[in-house]
Amino acid sequence: MQKTADTQSPVLEVIQQRWSPLAFSSQPVEAEKIYSVLEAARWAASSYNEQPWTFIVTTQGNQEAYDRLLSCLAESNQTWAKQAPILILSVAKLFFQHNGVENRHAFHDVGQATAHLILQATALGLFAHQMAGFDGNKAREQFAIPDRYEPVAVMALGYPGNLEDLPENLHDRELKPRSRKPVSEVAIGGSWGTALSL
Repeated sequence: MQKTADTQSPVLEVIQQRWSPLAFSSQPVEAEKIYSVLEAARWAASSYNEQPWTFIVTTQGNQEAYDRLLSCLAESNQTWAKQAPILILSVAKLFFQHNGVENRHAFHDVGQATAHLILQATALGLFAHQMAGFDGNKAREQFAIPDRYEPVAVMALGYPGNLEDLPENLHDRELKPRSRKPVSEVAIGGSWGTALSL
């Protein structure tokens, strides 16, 4: 199923095509594609070039690790995410390596790296769905994440699946049209509350 965005201005085709499905195929993802999306993430910009991201990648080929990450998801996410062949946990390093000071931009930078990963995945015919609905403390325990590192989000990654494979209560959600606020609501002019006029 395609859900190409109806944009107000021209954007890259890969941005128009990116969306977050619930229906995933269990078809394994080729190793070269996994490395490709991780390479895209590697080249994201970050404050002081700190690259404060770690991606814990689990596949159904390593069922034990996959099941540990799946168990961290909210039950409502487990119902559909268990079909995806890959689950990835993003983790933010909360301090700068060069001086130990708090890195208040770490989550921003992890988000940038994740966006790179997802756009590369889309270009390769893959889809990703990010989830905030997971137990970060359980993930920390399951994967021995050290102090001053914070689990950020879990992502299901794989090829698109069939709507019929989803529980019936998720069909409407999968078919819902994509929508976004207009640019006029998210971009302002020279001060808060001032409309952008170019």
